[in-house]
Amino acid sequence: MILWLTGQYRGRLDDRGGVTIFVAVCVVALLGIIGISIDGGSKMRATERADYIAGEAARAGGQAIDPAQAITGKAIVIDPQDAQAAAQAYLRSAGATGSVSVSGDGKTLTVTVTDSYATKILPVVGIGHLAVTGHGEATLLHGVTAPQGN
Repeated sequence: MILWLTGQYRGRLDDRGGVTIFVAVCVVALLGIIGISIDGGSKMRATERADYIAGEAARAGGQAIDPAQAITGKAIVIDPQDAQAAAQAYLRSAGATGSVSVSGDGKTLTVTVTDSYATKILPVVGIGHLAVTGHGEATLLHGVTAPQGN
């Protein structure tokens, strides 16, 4: 009983410092949630931008139709070399990199943009960059009041 009153058992029964550990763990968890929400939202915006650029590049390439077939009325198709060059030129002007492909029938142009987002808060846990990919597609349609030839 005398030991109890003198405080020699205090270390075993005392919980001082327990709140400090709890707060430290909660702060780390809270910073993780903030990091995920800020960098996750920014990655979504970067993906939207990549989709926008890919769509615009596809539209730019879709303007490059094959004049020889269009003038004769044979077909309205994309000139593959000119379309790829126009889409790549748009990608360069937007500061993006990606790939361009033309479908076998020459009516659809597909652009894929690849980029990365430099995270702002997640480098604390070792995540410095997140991959971003955007897709765009342009399909040739012609006609006066409704699309023809599809």
